[in-house]
Amino acid sequence: MTGNGRRVPPTGRIAEFPESAADQARWWERHILEVLDGLPPDAPAGTAPRPEFDPARNSLAQRERAKAAELTAAGHAMTASGVKQRRQRYQRDGLVGLADGRSAKQMPSFGRVDPAVVEAMREAIEETAEASSKTIGFVVWRATQILNAREDAEGVEVPSERTLYRLFDRLATGTHATGSATTRRSVNARPAGPFGEVPACAPGEWMQIDSTPLDVLVRLDDGIAEKVELTAMIDLATRSLAAVVLRPTTKAADASALLARSITPEEMRPGWSEALRMSRSAMPHRRLLALDERLEHAAARPVIVPDTIVCDHGKVFISNNFRASCRYLGISLQPTHKASPFEKGAIEKTLGSVATLFAQFVAGYTGRSVDRRGRGLENGPLWSLPELQSLLEEWTAAVWQNRPHDALRDPDSPKRAFSPNEKYATLLESCGYVPAPLSGEDYIELLPERWQAINAYGIRINHRTYDARELTPMRRQHSGVAEKKGLWEIHYDPYDVSRIWVRDRRSEPARWITVFWKHLHRVGVPFGEMAWDHAREQVPGGSEEQIADAAAALLQRAHDGPAEENARPAKTSRRDRRVAARTRATRTDRSNPDPPVTEATPEGDTDSGLAKVIPLGLFDPLANPWRRS
Repeated sequence: MTGNGRRVPPTGRIAEFPESAADQARWWERHILEVLDGLPPDAPAGTAPRPEFDPARNSLAQRERAKAAELTAAGHAMTASGVKQRRQRYQRDGLVGLADGRSAKQMPSFGRVDPAVVEAMREAIEETAEASSKTIGFVVWRATQILNAREDAEGVEVPSERTLYRLFDRLATGTHATGSATTRRSVNARPAGPFGEVPACAPGEWMQIDSTPLDVLVRLDDGIAEKVELTAMIDLATRSLAAVVLRPTTKAADASALLARSITPEEMRPGWSEALRMSRSAMPHRRLLALDERLEHAAARPVIVPDTIVCDHGKVFISNNFRASCRYLGISLQPTHKASPFEKGAIEKTLGSVATLFAQFVAGYTGRSVDRRGRGLENGPLWSLPELQSLLEEWTAAVWQNRPHDALRDPDSPKRAFSPNEKYATLLESCGYVPAPLSGEDYIELLPERWQAINAYGIRINHRTYDARELTPMRRQHSGVAEKKGLWEIHYDPYDVSRIWVRDRRSEPARWITVFWKHLHRVGVPFGEMAWDHAREQVPGGSEEQIADAAAALLQRAHDGPAEENARPAKTSRRDRRVAARTRATRTDRSNPDPPVTEATPEGDTDSGLAKVIPLGLFDPLANPWRRS
């Protein structure tokens, strides 16, 4: 309403009328404006009003009589009162007031269909929410059955089948009643009201974690091809992927290890482009390095300490192990309501983005469903689990952290979208950076454990032998833990096969012994089993072009797959190989094999023809990251 009691006319409603009625209203508008102002709306500038319509000479009533006489003489019979009525409607409702209201009558939403039939169809559609997908014909048949069973529906006329089909199309819009059952259940679980959003103003304030099968086949032990699970944690404030890990079957101990890895820097790996270093990224590396020396050789992935983690009711995330790890680190764990995936929509969307931006480029991609799967994938070149893990982490640093995200737009400049690294650097200016209070011992305590004997040759895990001089007094000895039959406590990182840690209970207090893989000096295993790539030449800077080149090379390498000799399947039966492979990949308690009858190789005895070995730059959790040299 305006100050004088008048309101703005709903001019846009003219679109509700047929085109002929709208044209007639515009024809009348031209005459009414001449009555009101003395000139039609298309009159050229400087045109003088006609004498009979000049407001300075004639009153409004005289101008209305003049317009009625003019229209009657032109063959449009009209009275002065008729012109007055149209003038008043125009002043009240604008152009809509001049249109013929009879031409814009609103039909009932469902035409002449009885409301009882509409209600029966709605009930039949609601029954499909949790049921298997069926055809429209079944839903129509079910609606008639519901209608016939009602006592108050006697005498209700059932429309024709064609009318019922049209009624279904109108009522089932957006329900996926005959489509995907998964999508239908997801739509049905959505709240009726608007979606809310918890604002995240600082890195780590709100984080979300979830697991999903990755649509890629990997080569497990004995050459079996299987899918694995992807577990990821995302920060809502920056949309950074704090950690991404792959496991055959995610367990509570794996989730705790994921939590530990998310608050430690991602070390640069051999073969990674220098453009992926944090020192070459948008993040203020020099300022951060003064607070946390662990970032000296870190990759361009933010270190984010969670404050609150949102998860679903998966047994991995509500387990006592994961809850205890969160309590120890002072992290609040917030489970969502059951069957409410929309409450952690960011991680749900992110896991889907990993499939479209990464997984489909990898050799062995299966597609999201059986009808999208190719043939003979298991016979082609497939990556091993540690190899694919390394590729995924490289992709996170090269692509995801440098890709503009639609949720990170500047409110003052909506067309400008930030990347996760850019948003992280921006928020650091207002929130600061506090290193995680996690010592090396704390990091190891969060890792999964297993109990094994220390044999003469060391410790064997998944066909890898780990040994160190410090284990000599402990070989074939009782650990003193009667409940575990004298076995020794071993902690391991599921995503780093280069080393394990053994708790030495002989000392007081107990200490951790780092035990490396026996063949680490011969085979490059940067956080996995991936063959050592030749180190790339140093690049002068980490420009966007160099990051793009690194991402392109990564996707090409992932698509090509490993060498053929590493992809040949074993000759045993598929069922036996699947059972054996998944057991070895997931079991944490296994009997110890007898020591092999081989002569010990003297330490340092290497082939003179080998090139000089360059030590791996791996993350050492027992080193003091805040020690000043």
